[in-house]
Amino acid sequence: MYYRRKICLSMLQVFGNELDKIQLQKLLFLHSRYKTKGKNYDFVPYKYGAFSFQANADLHTLEKYGIVEEKPTSWKKTDSTDYLRQINRDDEKILRDFGILYKDKSSEDLIKLTYKNFPYYAINSTIAHKYLSDNELKKVEQLKLKDNEVVLYTIGYEGLSLESYLNKLIRSGVKLLCDVRRNAASMKYGFNKRQLENACAGVEIQYLHIPEVGIESEKRKELTSQIDYDQLFDDYKSTNLSNTKTYQEKILNLLIQNKKVALTCFEADNCQCHRTHLADAISKFPSFKFEIEHL
Repeated sequence: MYYRRKICLSMLQVFGNELDKIQLQKLLFLHSRYKTKGKNYDFVPYKYGAFSFQANADLHTLEKYGIVEEKPTSWKKTDSTDYLRQINRDDEKILRDFGILYKDKSSEDLIKLTYKNFPYYAINSTIAHKYLSDNELKKVEQLKLKDNEVVLYTIGYEGLSLESYLNKLIRSGVKLLCDVRRNAASMKYGFNKRQLENACAGVEIQYLHIPEVGIESEKRKELTSQIDYDQLFDDYKSTNLSNTKTYQEKILNLLIQNKKVALTCFEADNCQCHRTHLADAISKFPSFKFEIEHL
């Protein structure tokens, strides 16, 4: 079992095996603020504050194995395993301390606590006004990027959790994510088309798949050196980019409308991804007078 799932189950265990869904998310978030040995969850600023898509997905997986039960507003641990014995001592101590510190904290208490102490995670909240003072709300507003600079970003999701990836987009002020994969499918959690589209919607980023400017999967096989990539991209520029001017111009118009747009694909290294050459092609249109930045 993944270590992070043991953390989630241990959290339920120290709170009597059942927690409100919001309580569990907020407590996992607070635990993530500690530097511990085990890999923990990442979070994004969602409509009710800090939220982990991965934790939510893990709970649904655990439900399939009969380890937890989902109720309308809560999660309940249903097996008898002592998961506290399966995590490291630092995490065990933190979680046992949590059981004391936050024993009587309601979902509302934890929302207020996390909003006040971690205002970035309240920037997309639909309920922040219920829990924060006017001055605290101003601090949240100040964390929202408001500059009018027009930037075409590119980003790869290789090596990133869904939440870390989304936070890069949010902190850069991206309003529209253009998925330029030919096939928007992925074995990595969160990056299938539907998953990514839903996640983007949750953090107020539009999602658009433009497969026409992608590279066929067959052409990406057996790439072992930069020379292989360069040959692939030479072919891409002479064929695809020559034949997809309409789609490139569409992206440029979307950039002008939205000011901050990101082109996304898999590779972490933009030198090994066609998104770099697509961005370069778009920059050659006469009306393009903006910056290109690789996240």
